[in-house]
Amino acid sequence: MLYGLSIVFLALVSGEFLRQLFHLPIPAVVIGMLLLTAWCIVRGGVESRVAYASEGLLRYLGILFVPAGVGLIELGDKLKSQGIAMLVTILISTLVTLLVTGVVLQFLLLRRKEKLNQRAEK
Repeated sequence: MLYGLSIVFLALVSGEFLRQLFHLPIPAVVIGMLLLTAWCIVRGGVESRVAYASEGLLRYLGILFVPAGVGLIELGDKLKSQGIAMLVTILISTLVTLLVTGVVLQFLLLRRKEKLNQRAEK
């Protein structure tokens, strides 16, 4: 468990370091997730110890959203004045994300099917 948590937190700290070093407008956690994803790709998959630690964190994911909920309450005035714009932005970004995910999934499924067909022909 300690090894898996160390890898996850190393990715998070590395993301924060890169964000501050290059003054990136991307949240450090997103950069950390990208680094962790890249690490898993390079290693050829998710290591079992990292997966075990991640599953342990996922069990308590709801608790991690409490600070975000408190932040929303503190931003009540902004939500009143800019709530519609925020809602439209969230809806559009969600639709774009779903569309891109669908297109990428279709591409990957076609590519997988072609590889399976090539293997079957050999």
